[in-house]
Amino acid sequence: MSAGRNVEQQIALQQRPPSLAMPSMAQRPRPEPSFLPLHGGFRDHFVTMPEAKYRCESCRHVLCKPRQTECGHRFCESCITDLLSKPNPVCPADLEPLFEDKIFRDVCCNREIMALKVYCRSEKNGCKEQMSLQQVMDHLEVCPYFEVPCPLGKCKEKMMRKDMSEHLSRKCKHREITCEFCNHKMALTELQKHKDTVCPAFPVACPNHCSFSSILRSELSSHQHDCPKAQVTCSFIRYGCSFKGLNQEMREHESSFASEHLRLMAVRNTTLEAKVEDVKSELMERYKVLPSLSSRLAEVETQYEEMREKNRQLEQKLVSMQKLMSSHSEKLLEVEMELRELRPLRAMREEVEALRGSVENMRSIVSSLDSGRVGSSSGSHTLGSLEQQLSRHDDMMSVHDIRLAEMDLKLQVLETASFNGTLIWKIRDYKRRKQEAVASKTLSLYSQPFYTGYFGYKMCARVYLNGDGMGKGTHLSLFFVVMRGEYDALLPWPFKQKVTLMLMDQGPARKHLGDAFKPDPNSSSFRRPTAEMNIASGCPLFVAQTVLENGTYIKDDTIFIKVTVDTSDLPDP
Repeated sequence: MSAGRNVEQQIALQQRPPSLAMPSMAQRPRPEPSFLPLHGGFRDHFVTMPEAKYRCESCRHVLCKPRQTECGHRFCESCITDLLSKPNPVCPADLEPLFEDKIFRDVCCNREIMALKVYCRSEKNGCKEQMSLQQVMDHLEVCPYFEVPCPLGKCKEKMMRKDMSEHLSRKCKHREITCEFCNHKMALTELQKHKDTVCPAFPVACPNHCSFSSILRSELSSHQHDCPKAQVTCSFIRYGCSFKGLNQEMREHESSFASEHLRLMAVRNTTLEAKVEDVKSELMERYKVLPSLSSRLAEVETQYEEMREKNRQLEQKLVSMQKLMSSHSEKLLEVEMELRELRPLRAMREEVEALRGSVENMRSIVSSLDSGRVGSSSGSHTLGSLEQQLSRHDDMMSVHDIRLAEMDLKLQVLETASFNGTLIWKIRDYKRRKQEAVASKTLSLYSQPFYTGYFGYKMCARVYLNGDGMGKGTHLSLFFVVMRGEYDALLPWPFKQKVTLMLMDQGPARKHLGDAFKPDPNSSSFRRPTAEMNIASGCPLFVAQTVLENGTYIKDDTIFIKVTVDTSDLPDP
């Protein structure tokens, strides 16, 4: 499903050696400030005691993200923020008032501090390496004495990186092991339960305590049919035989009770024949009534056609009377206007009243026709015809409602579309959608489109909640799709922008799982689309379902997926 790609190596959010990375995950990107102290300055063990100018005037530690005040003193970013949050803040060194708009970043000082030499943070574990403060995290990625968690997920132990290999091969309770009976691979903690319950090649004893003391679990079901001590029921139980006994007794019973079995079958056969005769007689009685029902049905159809014709004539009369009344109303208005201009007021009123009387007569005629139509049986059919017309109008309204809903959906998509190269995809009802994927009802889901700019590339994301390809049944598979856009003719091809895929952690730790890649220019996935969308490209083994469902990535039955496309070097169309 995925096209070729060049995965960009990135630093993991939670450090672990590349050689022991979980096979289902690409390396996770590390946020820039991951090695900075949460509050205050650096507390590392420096090779040479830092000068006083590198220490914070508040916490007295080595400056972290130094800020310089108007009075010339330096503070950590978090320390100066605490000071500014107080009413009437002053510098603790000289009690000069502090103003937020007169505090600036000291880039030069920060560069000098990041060049100071420090000992490895794993010095207590035996590491003797020295490096600049800037290089601390790069060193910790490969430091053999740095403590890392077990990559198997369920194991909560931490150990030094150099001890990881021994832990995975000998000590971890959750390491993978092979069953010596069926060669099935599983975690060590599940091995004994596997043998006791489901292993098909595990030897078990016959539950009937027969002479076979050891039988493979997979063959136990077939053994029950031949076991001499198994309790069975006579195969003629449906005919009334109630004998139950051991397998070896059943053979004797069948040979000695053959005549009794034939008798039971004969009794059952006689009963069935009697029932068949009863059904035949009932069918014959109903068949005799059919001719009279057919003639009655023909009469009803004839009456129905006559009523339809009368109803059609009545509707035509009604339409003609309505047209006539409408024409008289128009003439009445014309006459009233002429009378106002040409005749005296009294004569005009008399003629108007006469015309109104004629109109009222016409209306009474129409009313009488209408009441006659309602009072007759043919009128009921007219009402039925009008109801059918109303139903047709309702159907047309339903079609318009559907089209309106489609336009509303397109409007919602445009309203939620992103034009900065970033997609935040909220997937609700995770459990239901996962079950539909497992049942092969809905294998994958597409996100709403997003764009690198108002006139940029059009893209979307595609997710398989039950996995795709190598990850089917074990992983969540996530892919990136280039779609056909309105301005493709003005954009450079093939698509070359860096793509970052991420599953958002909704817990307080915010340990997002991510992967990034740069498109392969030779892949058809990143050429100019000729269809609605190109072939998807991404990660079939993006995240293991055990990691996804046992962590804090699902909350309120909802997951969040983030896709970021680098637009920094994208030229304007």
